[in-house]
Amino acid sequence: MRPATPDDIPGIHAIYAHHVLKGLASFEEEPPAAQELLRRYREVTQRGLPYVVADFGGTIAGYGYCAFYRTRSAYRYALEDSVYVRPDVQGRGVGSALLAELIRQCESLGYRQLIAVIGDSAHAASIGLHAAQGFLRVGTLRSVGFKFGRWVDSVIMQRPLGPGDGVPPVVD
Repeated sequence: MRPATPDDIPGIHAIYAHHVLKGLASFEEEPPAAQELLRRYREVTQRGLPYVVADFGGTIAGYGYCAFYRTRSAYRYALEDSVYVRPDVQGRGVGSALLAELIRQCESLGYRQLIAVIGDSAHAASIGLHAAQGFLRVGTLRSVGFKFGRWVDSVIMQRPLGPGDGVPPVVD
């Protein structure tokens, strides 16, 4: 596990393109160009938010990052996670390790809530991954996406970070 760098974008692009074209984890229907993923990477990291890769001998097995859940100021303590794993290593703990590292980093940065927006209410692996890391299912947005010729739900899961909402944040 290590911080992602711009040099990781080709590996990240390959993983994300697979998920866009073959799965429902992303509601994008066409994979963005590598340059667009580099722009997104810079947007996340320039805000001081975590962006990590699982690197096995120089090969990217998966990646994850956190972005602001929403941009309005009252949401400033809430982040949304994204985790993607290369298809040939799914089910081997890569996603779990990535998510655990994101949680650790987000807590150390003082954030209080982590949100997961999971494409497809039948996506048992992602729902299970998040549940195993302490996320609770807080809602389902029914039929909000249309991909692969069918309506697709989004499952919303949430996990407190650090003291969560138990105490007010330090005034910033």
